[in-house]
Amino acid sequence: MNVPIEPELQNTQVPLEFTDQHESLKILGFWAFLATDFLLFSSLFAVYAVYQSRVGMSGPTPAQLFHLGPVLFETVALLTSSFTCGLAVYEMRHHRLKGTVIWLAVTILLGAAFVATEISEFLGDIALHDTWHHSAFLSAFFTLVGTHGSHVSFGIIWAITLIIQLLGRGLTTITTRKVYMFALYWHFLDIIWVFIFTVVYLSGKII
Repeated sequence: MNVPIEPELQNTQVPLEFTDQHESLKILGFWAFLATDFLLFSSLFAVYAVYQSRVGMSGPTPAQLFHLGPVLFETVALLTSSFTCGLAVYEMRHHRLKGTVIWLAVTILLGAAFVATEISEFLGDIALHDTWHHSAFLSAFFTLVGTHGSHVSFGIIWAITLIIQLLGRGLTTITTRKVYMFALYWHFLDIIWVFIFTVVYLSGKII
């Protein structure tokens, strides 16, 4: 469904979410939030780097704990969701409400697949008694990866509320600003996951 846009907005080169100064300031503030989140994950990565070798007397070691099959699936799902999120913004920039909603829904499904696989991975570890209090390594691992997973879960809920708002209000300066901020958040989580995949899983299997 195409949404009628005022002629002066159609002719401008500025995206709809940036046409209102107040909404633009909120986007700037969101960049500050992402900077603080970056500091949070930097701290968790530092803790993991310190404790990854402290596996205790009975392990498990990272190489014994990690299974790359599910992790590769999670990586493909999350990186693909970043692409579909970009398509949602593309449709939004072309004032196509239906396309925006569809690609946001696909992003949600891919994010849900990621979270479901991660939860299954965690439950498998817990079933083997490899819990967060077993060793310093496991505490650091579950804290870092679990924090990222909780962020993705929050993003899924956020995207669902966005779809509800888009269907009720259409593409406005406020709803497009929210979609743009969600896209920033989602791409940020994908970048963090690339670091987790490399620093935690790949290095854990190699070292």
